[in-house]
Amino acid sequence: MNILLFDTDVLIDLLRGNQKTLDQVNEIQQGLALYCSIITVAEIYAGMFPSEKKSTDALLDSFVHIPVHEEIAKLAGKLRNKHKRIELMDCLIAASAMYLDATLLTKNGKHYPMKGLHLKVIG
Repeated sequence: MNILLFDTDVLIDLLRGNQKTLDQVNEIQQGLALYCSIITVAEIYAGMFPSEKKSTDALLDSFVHIPVHEEIAKLAGKLRNKHKRIELMDCLIAASAMYLDATLLTKNGKHYPMKGLHLKVIG
C-alpha cells in the first residue's frame, strides 16, 4: 500500500492555500505515489472559476489519475447499495482506493464508512 489517493476536499484546501492541510499532506505523502480519481477531477472542475484554471491544472497534473472502469464501477455500485446515504461520487472514489489498495486521504471520514477501506482523515 504505497499509494495515497486524494479526496476532493483535500485538493480544494490545497488550491485555497490552506497551510495546515499543506503541512499535513507534506508529512504524510513522503515516499508514496500520489493519485486522484477522475471523479475528483470532475468535482474540482465543477466548482472552478475560469481564473483558477492554470493553478488547478498545475495541481491536478501532479497526480496520477485513476479512471473509472468496469471493476471500479461495479464495486462502487455495491458500496452504494450497502451505504444508501453515501453519495455515488464518494462510492466511486472509495472504490478507486480499494481497487488500488491505496490509502484514501480525506477531511471527512463520515463520507467513507466502508469496511476494508484504508482511510487517513486530516483536518
